Amino acid sequence: MDWSIVVALVVGTLQGIFEWLPISSEGNLAIALSALGRSPDDAVAFALFLHLGTALSATAYYRHELRDVLELVPAWRPSRAFEGEQALVTFLAAGTLVSGVVGIAAYATLDAVVSSVTGGTLVVLVGVLLVATGLFQLLSGSVEGEARPKPRGPDAVLVGALQGLAILPGVSRSGVTAGALLLRGYDGPTSFRLSFLLSIPAAVGGGLLAFADTGLGDVTLLAAAVALGAAATVGYATIDALMRLVERVSFWGVCLALGLLAIAGGILVDPDGFLGAVDSLVGVFALLGR
Repeated sequence: MDWSIVVALVVGTLQGIFEWLPISSEGNLAIALSALGRSPDDAVAFALFLHLGTALSATAYYRHELRDVLELVPAWRPSRAFEGEQALVTFLAAGTLVSGVVGIAAYATLDAVVSSVTGGTLVVLVGVLLVATGLFQLLSGSVEGEARPKPRGPDAVLVGALQGLAILPGVSRSGVTAGALLLRGYDGPTSFRLSFLLSIPAAVGGGLLAFADTGLGDVTLLAAAVALGAAATVGYATIDALMRLVERVSFWGVCLALGLLAIAGGILVDPDGFLGAVDSLVGVFALLGR
């Protein structure tokens, strides 16, 4: 694959847009990178690496809220962990901790599985997980929630664990975390706000983990910088509009359609791709269950 500046701009731009939609930016970027000739493990690793760019976008967008959270940290006490404004600090800290533990385990498992699959199998695997994500969003979208300004402990553990599992390509991080919060009784705006605040340390951690594990491969430093810059710039420019769109449009159908197209395309490339994807999923969850 020729990592020209144009390719880097396109890939970074896609990340800057896909990140804010509940359609798995990592999964769709991995499909695009596989189509451009990258191996499955390199495609997934670079898709994760580009999350560093949109983490910067989210940090800039939520800079005032993050500043407020940091100002609350010195006054935090265990006895008042979920009281008043301290509840948000506890939610973000506990969710990040759980997400990190689950995410590292999921990444190690994913790395072992993806390195042994073909490009067609990876595309089918992403498609199957996109379909599952779409069905979950359909379920969570049917729940009528209400604003709950004080997040609770079980919510932090649940959402943190789901965010860690979202390192699997095809599982939409915002789709499963915001969906879980909707099922827990939060309204839409609160669910997405908490989801994206929690995403910042997870995105940084996932991007750095992928870089430390695989490096940039054959991607030049200039191309990587251009891709990250495009992801950060486009991400910041589109986050507000796309988050308003997400609140108005049911994306479960989009996720389902993309998943079915990926499954069909992967099977065309590799007729045994579906069976390979099923075996990979069984392997992932078997390793995670140990």
